[in-house]
Formats: sequence, C-alpha cells, structure tokens
Amino acid sequence: MNRMVLGAFGALLLVAIGLFWWQGRAVESPAAPLPEAEEAGAAKPDADAIPVADVGDMQGPALPTAVEMTREQERFFRYDRNRDLEITRNEMLSTRVAAFRKLDKDGNNLLTFEEWAVTTVDRFEKMDADHNQRLTPAEFATSAPKRTVRKPASKCSC
Repeated sequence: MNRMVLGAFGALLLVAIGLFWWQGRAVESPAAPLPEAEEAGAAKPDADAIPVADVGDMQGPALPTAVEMTREQERFFRYDRNRDLEITRNEMLSTRVAAFRKLDKDGNNLLTFEEWAVTTVDRFEKMDADHNQRLTPAEFATSAPKRTVRKPASKCSC
C-alpha cells in the first residue's frame, strides 16, 4: 500500500515538474514592425546624425546652492543618518559600532572587563615611550586626538 502511494506521489511530482518546465521555456516573439513614414516619399532619418532641438525660450531648473552649516549643525547631521531632523537612539549608537567592534576581541557582542583592559593596556604601552610604566605629560600628549584643520570654503564663482 505504501509503495502505491509513494509511486503515485512520485508520478504526480514528475508531471508537475514537466509541466512547469514546458511552460517556462522562453519563446521569443518577432519584433514589432518599425513605424512607416507618414508620407511615402519622406526621407528616412540618418541613424548617425545628431538630433537637433529648438529649445526657444525654455530654461532648465535652478542650480542647487551650497549651504554653509555651523559646527553644531554638522555635528547634528553626523548622527542624523536619514536626515529627518531627529536623532533616534539607533542613529546615535550606530556611530559607535566600529569602536565597539575593535574592543570586542572575541566577537560575541559582549564587552568584558578583560577585553576593555587589553585595549587599555595596549594603548598605555604604546604611549609609554621609555617603558618605565609611567606616563609623563609629554608621553600622554601623544594620545591626544588629532585635530583636523578645516579648509576654508571655496569662494570660487565658477
């Protein structure tokens, strides 16, 4: 009895596969005929000729203008990823993902004290130039974040 049911099921499966295969075959239809010229004696357009249009008094859209942003606006838009003028919690946290990944050594999305300590010790040893386990003000100054010098906005009217 089981063999008959399995045989019937297999036969139906093969028929279904064959039906889908037969209907899915791509058949190309002939291309639509090209429109004939309205007048029998009209010359056919040259395929290599550059089209010419009489634009008359038409005018294109206005050019965009550059907007000078204050430092606070730039800082705000650094976090506002979708530019809806609201910073969500996820937008605020998304900027810190790369820094978190650097600290999370085992990649389990949990930051343990040991992972934090390894990073902190590595940073301390990099700053300690004379390896005496103490940082002088000069050694500590090497860890200051690099300040980027902003180039003045171009006043070119090009």
